[in-house]
Amino acid sequence: MKAIAIQTYGGPEGLAVVDLPAPAPAAGQVVIATEAVGVGGVDTVIRSGALAAYGFKEGHIPGSEVAGTVTAVGDGVDASWIGGRVWAFTGTGGAYVEQALAPVEEIVPLPVNLSAVDAVTLGSSGVVAHFGLRHAHFAPGETVLVRGAAGSIGIMAVQLAARGAAAVAVTTSSAERGEQLRRLGATHVLDRSGDGGEPAPAGYDVIIDVVAGKDMPSFFDRLNPNGRMVAVGAVAGQPPADFGTKIMAAFQKSMSFAAFSAATVTGADRRAVRSEQFAAASRGEIETVVHEVLPLDAAVLAHQKMDAGEVFGRIVLTP
Repeated sequence: MKAIAIQTYGGPEGLAVVDLPAPAPAAGQVVIATEAVGVGGVDTVIRSGALAAYGFKEGHIPGSEVAGTVTAVGDGVDASWIGGRVWAFTGTGGAYVEQALAPVEEIVPLPVNLSAVDAVTLGSSGVVAHFGLRHAHFAPGETVLVRGAAGSIGIMAVQLAARGAAAVAVTTSSAERGEQLRRLGATHVLDRSGDGGEPAPAGYDVIIDVVAGKDMPSFFDRLNPNGRMVAVGAVAGQPPADFGTKIMAAFQKSMSFAAFSAATVTGADRRAVRSEQFAAASRGEIETVVHEVLPLDAAVLAHQKMDAGEVFGRIVLTP
């Protein structure tokens, strides 16, 4: 089968098309004929080599979510899955392929009228946004800032927060993106530093941060007393090692910071939320924002667009 591997860590040009044997499912696994592959921010971070210390090696196949049809099952897996359309989480890699392996506990059936492209636009991002807001103890009537709202996680956080927040501010890089985010529920559009040319809340009860990076500590200044910042991504890299000094310097505001990974949520809870969100998207209650659909062998171009900050929503690869 055709796959995309990281031949050399660094820029997008380190990605290459390779031929691999068709996979055979081990016990507890399924094989999925891939119809769509989601390109995530973490894919570009892994490709850059920034996470090499965590065991990623050259030859790694990036990607973590696919949608398609189950073609084979391993021992212990109900054969009735065969022929079913599913979304699947493949782990920290293994998705940029024509045939993907996934644990049966990480697959979710798709509604008949939900496309594979929409499924991989929503599958991971929706869960991270949902549980990220829960991790922040977000309550109706509070003010929310989504930092880095143009990606799939940020877009979902805006839509979910807008259902009950008093205000939903976003940071983004252009007025055009700001208008798109307003249509999705944002009430205030700010620049990347958190400033804007319109009246915005003086502070926020919750900040959902997809970006992290060197500028993250400055956003503690924008938290209300008892405010909570939750980092759900780090597309700009790690924050400064001393970022916690900002919280300690404002000790009397009782602010808090947390990181959030969906890996800390039980599989059953993740599947339940994904099923609910897939159903909501099929009814038009959640909007999936697809920036572009490209062929699998255009993975280099997809990563170039991600690195250039050109993407609003999600790029999807199709074998």
